[in-house]
Amino acid sequence: MSGLRVAGEGLAGIPGREVMTYSVKETYYTLQGEGAHTGRAAVFLRFAGCNLWSGLERDRSSAVCTFCDTDFIGVDGPGGGKFVEAEALAAHVASMWPGGGKPYVVCTGGEPLLQVDAALIDALHAKGFEIGVETNGTVAAPAGLDWICVSPKATAELKQVSGDELKLVYPQADAQPERFAGLAFKHFFLQPMDGPERSAAQDAAIAYCREHPQWRLSLQTHKLTGIP
Repeated sequence: MSGLRVAGEGLAGIPGREVMTYSVKETYYTLQGEGAHTGRAAVFLRFAGCNLWSGLERDRSSAVCTFCDTDFIGVDGPGGGKFVEAEALAAHVASMWPGGGKPYVVCTGGEPLLQVDAALIDALHAKGFEIGVETNGTVAAPAGLDWICVSPKATAELKQVSGDELKLVYPQADAQPERFAGLAFKHFFLQPMDGPERSAAQDAAIAYCREHPQWRLSLQTHKLTGIP
């Protein structure tokens, strides 16, 4: 479900111009609920599709990432759709910012780096946005992003091994914090895994952060406060 590149006649009638169609599940204005930017106003731009799970329950048990709680299938969510060319999507994102402050957009998914490209980065910057991305790290990030948050998943090999924030859902049997502690990130967060064992996961994350002060606790404050 990544973006579709079509070679041929572009929208402006220019022969050979490359057209990019971005598949977006949903777009909405909210407050960032977790990590280093907790509490910051942001437009969330959720791309459809992921390379670690199809999004279908029938495939969950065999997926690399088995604990995802996000719907990233299709383009039918609020503010979702298919957007032809970067400028159209950037204008859509800009229409949701209320004005004032420093406009901030969080590109998420699914896996946003299957679709985020240089053209979209340039178009969002042209609209005045600072651009953050939340990625599983299996796709190398393009140049120009202002904030890179990598959230490793199980045995998946990381291609993006540096950035601003490493946010590890904890605990994961195949993704122990020690595996990532030496990577080149400014911030290291443990985020308790949501689900029926959330209380135990939170206690374990707190204990680990106390014993290993390189790591900080990240709570999903949007869930605690009911912010969508």
